[in-house]
Amino acid sequence: MKIDKIRVYEGKNIYSYKKCIRMDLDLEGYREVPSKEIDGFNETLINYIPKLKEHCCCIGKKGGFLKRLEEGTYLSHICEHSIIALQNMLGSDVSFGKAREIQGEKYYIIYQYEYKNMAIECGKVAVSLINSIINRKKFNLEEKIKELGYILKSERLGPSTLSIVEEASKKGIPVTRIGDNSMFQLGYGSFGKRIEATICESTSTIGADIACDKLLCKDILRDQCIPVAKGYKVNNYIDLLLKAEKIGYPLVLKPQYGNQGKGVFVKLKNQKDLIKAYKSLSVNFDDIIVEGFLKGNDYRICVVDNKIVAGAKRIPPYIIGDGLNTICSLIGKLNSDINRGEGHEKPLTKIKIDKELKDYIKKQGYSLSAVPLKGESVMLRQNANLSTGGVSVDCTDEINEEIKDICLRASKAIGLNICGIDVCCEDITKPIGPRGGIIEVNAAPGIRMHQYPYKGKKRNVAKAIVDMMFKETNGRIPIISVTGTNGKTTTSRLISYIFKLCGKKVGYTTTGGVYVGDKCIEKGDTTGYDSATTVLTNKDVEVAVLELARGGIIRGGLPYDFSDVSVITNITEDHLGLDGIDTLDQMAFVKSLVGEAVKKDGYVVMNADDKASTRVIERMKSNVILFSKYKDNPLITKHIKEGKCAVYLDKNSIYLFKENKNIKIIDVKDISITLEGKLSYNIENAMAVISAMISIGIDIDILRKGLKTFSSDEKSNPGRFNMYNVNGVSVVLDYGHNIEGYKAVLEGAKKIEHNKLIGVIGVPGDRSYSSTLKVANISAENFDIVYIKEDRDRRGKKPSEIADLIQKGMINSGFNENNIYKILNEEEALKKAIDNSKEGDLIVMFFEEFQPALKIVKEKKENKNKKNKEIAFA
Repeated sequence: MKIDKIRVYEGKNIYSYKKCIRMDLDLEGYREVPSKEIDGFNETLINYIPKLKEHCCCIGKKGGFLKRLEEGTYLSHICEHSIIALQNMLGSDVSFGKAREIQGEKYYIIYQYEYKNMAIECGKVAVSLINSIINRKKFNLEEKIKELGYILKSERLGPSTLSIVEEASKKGIPVTRIGDNSMFQLGYGSFGKRIEATICESTSTIGADIACDKLLCKDILRDQCIPVAKGYKVNNYIDLLLKAEKIGYPLVLKPQYGNQGKGVFVKLKNQKDLIKAYKSLSVNFDDIIVEGFLKGNDYRICVVDNKIVAGAKRIPPYIIGDGLNTICSLIGKLNSDINRGEGHEKPLTKIKIDKELKDYIKKQGYSLSAVPLKGESVMLRQNANLSTGGVSVDCTDEINEEIKDICLRASKAIGLNICGIDVCCEDITKPIGPRGGIIEVNAAPGIRMHQYPYKGKKRNVAKAIVDMMFKETNGRIPIISVTGTNGKTTTSRLISYIFKLCGKKVGYTTTGGVYVGDKCIEKGDTTGYDSATTVLTNKDVEVAVLELARGGIIRGGLPYDFSDVSVITNITEDHLGLDGIDTLDQMAFVKSLVGEAVKKDGYVVMNADDKASTRVIERMKSNVILFSKYKDNPLITKHIKEGKCAVYLDKNSIYLFKENKNIKIIDVKDISITLEGKLSYNIENAMAVISAMISIGIDIDILRKGLKTFSSDEKSNPGRFNMYNVNGVSVVLDYGHNIEGYKAVLEGAKKIEHNKLIGVIGVPGDRSYSSTLKVANISAENFDIVYIKEDRDRRGKKPSEIADLIQKGMINSGFNENNIYKILNEEEALKKAIDNSKEGDLIVMFFEEFQPALKIVKEKKENKNKKNKEIAFA
């Protein structure tokens, strides 16, 4: 068994609404070999992964998968369960998976994931393990689990970050991870705000720099009459001793730029201890400060948006003897607490046995092998940081008003909207006193001590942070998604154009590129996950209009949690046979995902005249607006009777039924892109746009203006029935690349006055032979002369293979072969068509690339004009 391909889905996809991974497998001859027929396989697998005993499988109760193994199940199914079990063993709460045949020995597995990189590696480990069992080779799963653990550790969110992400999700704010670390964007577009751990983008950079410089921070606080320990920067041993005498013992020695209590030596009582600490510290740090030791307990006060939101007493790690176990054993027991993990992964951190810990207990007269008396308490470290194993006890409601005032003034003085202030005092319920003060201010405070205190009430600091970031918004911009077989691009562009008339900065994706406002920031077919994410994370974007094509949906899923409005223009057989989509019902299932992912009070716009679209109406969970070219369409009639919104055509005018009223929107002749009604497919596109705009609340007058002024030209709608006059010959450039596209364009072209209708035609190489032959048949029925060309990207086909098929299909349809010219190069075919045409002829070119075709049209026109001027001058 080997892995052919792995594909990751971050959002809703055709397999699941959950995040999942698709792994394509080649079973290499084991497709029909059940597990029970592989000698010793079942027992060995369970010995390696006992977690599989708990899997329910389709039986619905624990042990279900075990029963399937005994009955004999297949490798793809076994692999699916093994991957999920491996993730479970690493603490990831996932359960969804399925295995399906692609063809022959080829299968795919879908499995849910929580952490992408770790889950991908779990898939690889599961395949390797199964292969090892089959080949009777030993497999070091224990070592692999360790490696997976390292990957998970680097990928897993700490409690602080996780609590903020979860709080944002609770409030309905969309969350997008940026990179593989702890940076996230909360919200979309212009309402999006980035945060990393507890530093948000509105956090003052200068404030953060001040907080990182402990000496500068102390000076600023002292200038504001805020109590701090007296302290100085140390330059050398002599300077250290002089300043120590000036301050007075006991002392604290620490890095000027430090965090998490690293390198801090406290309560140094004499010169000997001070010099020893300085010698140790100067090995790793250049900038060192000495300060007076503040006597009292260690408290952390959290300030968000100039409000005290939490307070906790921090207690250094300690063990209590039982008269039986050594200090080392007691630390092990303490670390076995399920709430303790590595680093910041859990509410508490495991206590690391290092030189610092050994030295500290040695000062108290202990070693790791010592057995403390029953009830005897042994402190393990000087500092109380959670990152080194300390614990916290909530004291938020007990903080003295004077101390609150000092902390609020400190946050303002440093200039931080989120900060953790370390306070040392005897009793937090009383005034700070002459021996108390602020030790330091933290610009990126960990909040797990407040979210998950060892004792006391939990304080939702994450909520306070999210509330501060989103005081006036829920982080959402309007999202309109557009899918279908034909009309997606025109519909998306027209919707974007109307939003621009409303004064909005629109970000939109189309087959022509990614646009922000009027600027194209990326050219190409950008109708997938990545390009949509580009729009949704762009801070200039006030409205997102996303064209989502079949391939993008299948390969990447949806880039958002839900949209406000989704448009499904139509669903036809184009692209069947690709990516495992072989039937129209399967294609409808893919497209319907866009309609299903609409917010509850949002709208799905659907074509009531399109049979495939109407078959998936029942899948929609939000409001549905139907549009039709026929007022008496049964679905439109039913919709209106039920009092639901509908848009329909009646006597060459488009009407909206809403709130029991029929409202005339516009006459078809006034819609620019219909060419006074000649392009009937653009009447449908206009109705789709009207439906979407009405559902999002756009003013009807602005809507009308947009419909009247948005044109089928290279500026507004490039590559969509753009018509040019080249010295009496009309040339239409269009991207029509499928059966329905050809039909629609040719129906419109035949309504335009012309002598001969000439085609420059081709079909993408990945289309089915039957659909290519249908295009040939349509061309034979409509054109007088044809130039057959091929796309540069032949999509796996041999040179001339598709052109030959089209030629054969046209001849078999009765077309005169003397009127067929096969010129494979697209530009050369267009040039020849223009050169051989006569005044009054109409050329329709179905291009692969718009700009080269447009360049030829303009050059031909220019050259002819230039020649005419030369003749006139002569």
